[in-house]
Amino acid sequence: MSVERRGPAVCNGSNNKEGKGEMTKTPISLQDLRRSLYVKAKAEPTWRFWGLYVHVCKMETIREAYQMARSNNGAPGIDGVTFEAIEQSGVESFLRQIRDELVTNAYRPMRARKKKIPKDGGKKVRVLSIPSIRDRVVQGAVKLILEPIFEADFQAGSYGYRPKRTAHQAVNRVAQAIVEEKTRIIDIDLRAYFDNVQHYLLLEKVARRVQDGEVMHLLKMMLKVTGEKGVPQGGVRTPRTQKIT
Repeated sequence: MSVERRGPAVCNGSNNKEGKGEMTKTPISLQDLRRSLYVKAKAEPTWRFWGLYVHVCKMETIREAYQMARSNNGAPGIDGVTFEAIEQSGVESFLRQIRDELVTNAYRPMRARKKKIPKDGGKKVRVLSIPSIRDRVVQGAVKLILEPIFEADFQAGSYGYRPKRTAHQAVNRVAQAIVEEKTRIIDIDLRAYFDNVQHYLLLEKVARRVQDGEVMHLLKMMLKVTGEKGVPQGGVRTPRTQKIT
């Protein structure tokens, strides 16, 4: 009988330099955690991580998630709360309220505000979902902790929506392939991809690497608020869920 293998959120040997520079620059202790998660995930592809939720709830993680959201300076969500209003009333108290809701399991995500934008020269529209800033912070906190685990699993030739990877690097990779006479191209466009992501399949894929009931419950709530299937275009977690699925 095979024995399930799982590991702590933080493994020993955080000074290991493998994966250095692969992640978004964050405060040092959070950066060390992310590097440790990456190294562990890279070294053991079947390892399942637990004890992650406590790191999602840390003020350091939540503060960094807020700064990520703030740097994008996006529009308010369905609650109408803006960054300016948050900063006027006090960022720290806003973030501590989020932390308290997460710690007590009282957090519930809001519905996203819908915004239609034209595409294909105005012939079609794309519906963007704009989460509240509160929900963007929580999504960002989850992303900060889960990203290094799944980043370790992605193929070397994958460039979309990945930290420290650019379109220019992808073009250079193609140029290299041409020199190596790898000229067969497969071009695939998935119609209405984001609208048709099956939640149970996405959660199953996440669970292959994550054995943390509270993190999985949080992800399930985030998905359920969007409807029976699909993930919103416009949320913090959307690109990452696309890569996982």
